[in-house]
Amino acid sequence: KIIEVGIGKHPEVALLLKDHLEMVVTDTSDLCMEGIRFVRDDIFDPNIHIYEGASLIYSIRPPVEIQHAIASVAKQVGADVIIRPLGSEKADLNKYFSESKLINYGDAVFYLYKQGD
Repeated sequence: KIIEVGIGKHPEVALLLKDHLEMVVTDTSDLCMEGIRFVRDDIFDPNIHIYEGASLIYSIRPPVEIQHAIASVAKQVGADVIIRPLGSEKADLNKYFSESKLINYGDAVFYLYKQGD
């Protein structure tokens, strides 16, 4: 199971993944995402059951404080994390994970954080 935190009004990535993976998307606003399982949740006060069983939690352009909240939830459920930061808005999440990696993909920068074996 893969979870996108803070989908907002940009479901493009989730729409690409939904036919190939079990996807859940979350946001604090009530949104209608046709063809995608949407759950209203606040990552600062998460319903941990939503995240249980996830192998990956990702977010696109989350603020630093949300990155820390995502990392905390991921650590609790044993999920890896991918963050696509906005510019240089990147939190130091190494304390939550055993491994981190910078991935450059075209003009995009991603940070992969892994729980380890």
